[in-house]
Amino acid sequence: MIHPEYHGNIRAMTSNSQPDNHHPLTQLTVRQSQSQMAEVVLPNDANPLGNLLGGRLMHLIDIAGALAAHRHSHSHVVTASMDHIDFREPVHIGDLLILKSSVNRAFHTSMETGVKCWVENYIAGTTRHVASAYLTFVAVDHHGKAKSVLPVAPETDEEKRRFDDAGRRRELRKQEQARSKARDNG
Repeated sequence: MIHPEYHGNIRAMTSNSQPDNHHPLTQLTVRQSQSQMAEVVLPNDANPLGNLLGGRLMHLIDIAGALAAHRHSHSHVVTASMDHIDFREPVHIGDLLILKSSVNRAFHTSMETGVKCWVENYIAGTTRHVASAYLTFVAVDHHGKAKSVLPVAPETDEEKRRFDDAGRRRELRKQEQARSKARDNG
């Protein structure tokens, strides 16, 4: 779970949101949640080898995922979990990091977002896939109480695959939570 001080930053980004009960639609497409952000990697973001710190990349991934969840929910959002992250290749000082996110699936109050991170070499005109992650966000009202979100309507074969995969990951999360609770109580 994300530290409460980050929740405030995410809320600040979403302060112009409208509650979902004013939204005229009954479902939203993946395309409507797609978000992108860019960041140049600076020396204060790097380790002694000149590579972007993993924790800094995780922070940026959290923000990118929150942007997609915000677009989908038209609400404040809080991070519930980061299920999985793959650091595929290092990101270096001076690299242009592009983070692309979208909502894979929405449940009652939560949304799974997928975030892919790319490094763009704007001189050579090339890109490298450097990291991917899945995060779960919960839509909340101004008092921090969970609120319902509209379902996702996947359109493409890729979106349908990600929608189905998100359902499987949710079931695995529930199973792990049950095992963890049993260990804590046993």
